[in-house]
Amino acid sequence: MATNRTFTMLKPDAIENGHMGKIIDMIIEAGFDIKAMKYTRLTEEQAKKFYEVHAERPFYGELVEYMTSGPIVAAILEKDNAVADFRTLIGATNPAEAAEGTIRQKYAESIGRNAVHGSDSDENAEIEGNFHFSANEIF
Repeated sequence: MATNRTFTMLKPDAIENGHMGKIIDMIIEAGFDIKAMKYTRLTEEQAKKFYEVHAERPFYGELVEYMTSGPIVAAILEKDNAVADFRTLIGATNPAEAAEGTIRQKYAESIGRNAVHGSDSDENAEIEGNFHFSANEIF
């Protein structure tokens, strides 16, 4: 059953390149309500745990290093059909293949430095949101 919440992270490249406000504006303009948000930096341990599903993949070490290289913005978003609609808003992982007007088409540098994370399922949205936020931080 679909829920109305999803999880996102604005990644270190988006923050470093000054796109934080523009991306948040796009999220709000697309009709998402922000239910939780924090500006933080992942430790190596946190990044390894968050991305443990990729631990056996060759890019895992680079991913952990990248995600700990600078601050991120973590957020829980709410809207009808949140996961699917947010995946549409962010666009394809490869910015060269991302649809016109999507976050990644506008702000991603590459497949690896792709500006934003979006949950790929309702189940993962809940897991990822709970990873970053306690119950009293979600409104």
